[in-house]
Amino acid sequence: MKRLLTLFAFFTTAVLAGEPAPLAPGLSPEVKPWQQNSIDLEVGYLWKVGGDTPLDYESAPVMLSWRPAYMMHHVFEDGSAIVVRSRFAAIGQAILQGPENHYFGFMAAPSLEYWDATGTWSVYGQLGGGLGWIDSQGVTGGQGQDLTYNWFAAAGVSYAVAQNVDLRLGAMFQHLSNQGATDPNPGLNSLGVTLGVTWSF
Repeated sequence: MKRLLTLFAFFTTAVLAGEPAPLAPGLSPEVKPWQQNSIDLEVGYLWKVGGDTPLDYESAPVMLSWRPAYMMHHVFEDGSAIVVRSRFAAIGQAILQGPENHYFGFMAAPSLEYWDATGTWSVYGQLGGGLGWIDSQGVTGGQGQDLTYNWFAAAGVSYAVAQNVDLRLGAMFQHLSNQGATDPNPGLNSLGVTLGVTWSF
């Protein structure tokens, strides 16, 4: 409870002040992972779990993301930290089962990350969205137009395997639809797993 209250006070102060809090006294001056830029390359496999479409879908996304250094962070007494960063991603998605063939788009989201004191591993969560283009086929139950919006939720863990190189394992939920631009609007909900690698610099 004390840690949650400390975190709440930190974020309130940081938002009002508009600047991140400094590193806690006594911590090593070495650069921490959240103080660097990160490039993530992730692949995944998603299965339909809902939506308005009656069709079965399976897809394989490939995502290339950039996460700049932290926007806000709080370092606890033991050296672990909770961090808020931005995430900007391009996505290319092969539609393996379904009337369409591919989807290309862009996504953005905040990335909430908890890092251990050594910077060796982290737990992350993300929630955001964007837009893109799908090769709609005019099939009943398929996507109604090429311009298709997305929103997603993702969570997972990362672990350092070499200096500035992490492996990532996560779960991802994705929604695709056209925001009611066509009637019917056959939205697609998918859920699956992701694997990735991160380079920090």
